[in-house]
Amino acid sequence: MAKKIYIGNLNYATTDDSLKSTFEQYGEVLSAVIIKDRDTAQSKGFGFVELADDAAADRAIEELNGKELDGRRVRVNFAEERPQGDRPRRSFNRGPRRNFDRDRDFDGNRY
Repeated sequence: MAKKIYIGNLNYATTDDSLKSTFEQYGEVLSAVIIKDRDTAQSKGFGFVELADDAAADRAIEELNGKELDGRRVRVNFAEERPQGDRPRRSFNRGPRRNFDRDRDFDGNRY
């Protein structure tokens, strides 16, 4: 069964291909993806690798966690599945913001 691995603290210059080649020495890589910002397409500094073999995934985590990759010490561990229903919803309509001190002078008197 395939296991998904989380890799954090990646160098922003690290590519999907370089990540894949790093993990290929441990076993068959099914996928290697670096997460990028939607607007700028810049790396967010973390990614995921999916290995075909559980034993290979365990060995890769054990050997690569805390090691240097592209000049940065990376954090490598099993990826935790995030339930889809528990995502926080963003509210863009927060209502009026009030700053009561804005309309006062330096002595505290209202205009």
